[in-house]
Order: sequence, then C-alpha cells, then structure tokens
Amino acid sequence: MTASHLLVPVPIPDRVAALIGSCIPPHIVQAEFDAECAAREVRRFRGPRLGIEDQADREQALSELARANKVLAAHHPGLPVRPGSSW
Repeated sequence: MTASHLLVPVPIPDRVAALIGSCIPPHIVQAEFDAECAAREVRRFRGPRLGIEDQADREQALSELARANKVLAAHHPGLPVRPGSSW
C-alpha cells in the first residue's frame, strides 16, 4: 500500500515559483510545456475506433511527446521519463 493518497498539494508562493523557474533553462521549461500539451492531446485520442485522421493526429501527438521527453531525459538522465504527468 502506498501513501500517495495521503499527499496533499501545497500551494507555492509566487516568489518561490519564480525563483525555481529562474533556475531552470528556458528550453527545459518549453519541453515541459510541450510534453504536457502533447500528453493531453494523446489522451484525447483514446479508443479502439479512431478514424484515419484521428490516428494520424494521435501519432503526431505521440511524436511530439517523445521529442519533449527526450529533451527532459537529457536534462535529468537519472529520472524516469514520465508518460504525461508533472514532475
């Protein structure tokens, strides 16, 4: 049994978030944003009966997710690559 259900999100003050953000290279922030958008797009195209255009859109979103994850993995080589959730 894990304790993940016991974790409560705690808001971070804006100044602390800005300080954390200033320590992260801009291309990594962009890759994180791209990964979130692509993961959201991939989840949109779920189901066994996708049309040809939907399949192409899903493949495009998967390639964008893979590209963003590659950038993130290069920045943090020891961390596992995530399928779409935040760090």
